[in-house]
Amino acid sequence: MSNLRRDVSPTLSRRDGMRPRSPAEALEPGRAPPRPHGMRQRKESRVVAGFARVVSGVMTLALVIMLAGGALTLFTGHLYTRAGPLTATQTIVIPKGTSTNTIADDLEREGVVSSRWAFMVNYLVQSRMHPGEVVLKSGEYLFKPGVSIRDVIAILSDGKSVLYKVTIPEGLTSQQIVERLKAEENLTGDVAQIPTEGSLMPETYSIEKGMSRQELLERMQAKQKQVLDAAWERRREGLPLQAPEQAVVLASIIEKETGRADERERIAGVFSNRLTKGMPLQSDPTILYGIYGGGVQWGKPILQSEKDAKNAHNTYQIKGLPPTPICNPGRPALEAALNPSQHGDVFFVADGTGGHIFSATLKDHNAAVANWRKVEKDMRARQSAATPGAAEPAADGDAAPAGAAATAGNPVTEIPNPPAEDAPAQASAPAPAGTTILSEIPLPIRKPKK
Repeated sequence: MSNLRRDVSPTLSRRDGMRPRSPAEALEPGRAPPRPHGMRQRKESRVVAGFARVVSGVMTLALVIMLAGGALTLFTGHLYTRAGPLTATQTIVIPKGTSTNTIADDLEREGVVSSRWAFMVNYLVQSRMHPGEVVLKSGEYLFKPGVSIRDVIAILSDGKSVLYKVTIPEGLTSQQIVERLKAEENLTGDVAQIPTEGSLMPETYSIEKGMSRQELLERMQAKQKQVLDAAWERRREGLPLQAPEQAVVLASIIEKETGRADERERIAGVFSNRLTKGMPLQSDPTILYGIYGGGVQWGKPILQSEKDAKNAHNTYQIKGLPPTPICNPGRPALEAALNPSQHGDVFFVADGTGGHIFSATLKDHNAAVANWRKVEKDMRARQSAATPGAAEPAADGDAAPAGAAATAGNPVTEIPNPPAEDAPAQASAPAPAGTTILSEIPLPIRKPKK
């Protein structure tokens, strides 16, 4: 019988050399070996442990802050770009000097933004990111429905306020312009001093609500200088004008002589010819300005006694140009004064249709005056028929007759621009005694001195 080898289970042993009593005990971990003799046990440092706890707390707090900041950024960013609560177009007026907090309060109260804090946070962020560019400005602003905080900040920073139009007609004196600006309710402040006559450019200006009147006057003065400088550079050679200021004086006379664009250059040519020949300009509007100054009522009938009155502006009594403009001329009148038509005319008279007849000789001019007298007579007859019982002309030569030349306060009158009557005795018959002589358009018919 052969000896057979049996498989024997491996001997279970523990690290301590003792035989385990059961397989489960064999699976238990053994005890750590004892510390070698002679080595000291190292204790944990309290300082290091404390420092570690502080660092861990700081990092945890930083993480929390970062998460909160990120959430706040996302939230405010959402408020920054989303549509606002405004449901209808709204106008907000922000006076000068208003603080940012007050602006935010007003925007929230008027329903433009949902939260003043959201507006303030976004404004502060944008102002730090774009210093000098994002600054809330005063004015009157129009906000459309659903406008976002981003758009509100952009509108206020760009100064895109509501603009109003102020139109200053040509031919007003500086005093009259100041009075108009005082009546403009969208302007504020007083005017320290009436500007120099002729220094303002009549145009339509865009203004913001709350703009000062003085600021607008300064804009008008700057515009006049700009236009005058450009026109002076383009002036025709050989003009009887020595300086730009003289061009303003002549343009102011042209401005009051005609409102027709197609006649400005030709009338400018008449005055240029008269200045060259040494003839007096004999312009009726200068008579009115010389008597009444900046408060003149343009269109007022001119009496013979007023024409004979001597003053610095009466071009019937002085030679050359007056010392100052008589109004504030517009751009077309300035261009006409510096680029007059070239012709030989030295006379013009109203033709009864709003225009004028121009003449180069005294004979032709007297014929045109005679024709005007017929037109004038017919007009008076039609006016008397339309207004029965009208008062007859006053006997006193210094009293304004009823139904005379048109004035600003009498738009019914139909007589346009009656001519001056300063012809010598041999040129036309003298006026009957007690007749008031009227004139609104210069009609010099004296022969030039040789």
